[in-house]
Amino acid sequence: MSAARLSYAVVTPVRNEAANLDRLAGALAAQDAPPAAWILVDTGSTDDTLELAAALAERHPWIRVESLAAGALARGGPVVEAFEHGYAALAEQPDVVVKLDADTSFAPDYFARLLAAFAADPALGMASGTCHELEGGEWRERHVTGTTVWGASRAYRRTCLEQVLPLERRMGWDGVDEFRANARGWRTRTLKDLPFRHHRREGERDGAAHRARVAQGRAARFLGYRPWYLALRALWHARREPAALAMLWGYAAAALAREPRLQDEAARGYLRGQQSLRLLPARAAEAVGRRRSRAV
Repeated sequence: MSAARLSYAVVTPVRNEAANLDRLAGALAAQDAPPAAWILVDTGSTDDTLELAAALAERHPWIRVESLAAGALARGGPVVEAFEHGYAALAEQPDVVVKLDADTSFAPDYFARLLAAFAADPALGMASGTCHELEGGEWRERHVTGTTVWGASRAYRRTCLEQVLPLERRMGWDGVDEFRANARGWRTRTLKDLPFRHHRREGERDGAAHRARVAQGRAARFLGYRPWYLALRALWHARREPAALAMLWGYAAAALAREPRLQDEAARGYLRGQQSLRLLPARAAEAVGRRRSRAV
């Protein structure tokens, strides 16, 4: 199937994103391959987000606004509920469904090139561009390892998405869906030559870096990380951010409390296979951008 024949729709969960909506709307409106629909799902904004979203919907017929009461869910849960609500609200089923954060932007050819990647590889189930964040006044690429797909601009082939639903309503959901997809034979990848800008650094919205890292450690325990692999990951990030060591505390606290773990054995097995000693040199090279992450 050619990229020209692939359709896509975008779902953006929003909460207090008034400062970002106009920029994202402009980036989507300027796409060489425009979306069939853009669903904005508000989860309880207290700023002008809903008003701005409604104004955008009046100007563009392909934009729809939905509201969803945020329940008492774990961190990450409201985003998942909003995405699934937006997906269910689509009038027509596109070939590709994109979960897109409000604090992103990209060049006019971004989605045309992303669709081309799906068209070229029928086994590609999930993909994203490469994240760039502002650091020291410069936009710098952030590197990923293995078959990781960025959560801020996360595109699913619809048939793949249907196989990994429902998503986990907790932090770490955007790892579980990848492992489920990989375990079911889908490839996942980040396109290294396709940049997008993330205007709010990862974890910034969570407040204190220590608290965010503890939550990541708990999520790692839920996903089934090997303890030694998490320790290496924490030490690696601690070179720049000492708070990263809090991942170890989060992991240990979750283990001591015997918190629930991911029940999908195939997904857990895939993750642990990717964390083998045999692949450690490749993972280290990917972490510093010396080796391109490969698709499975």
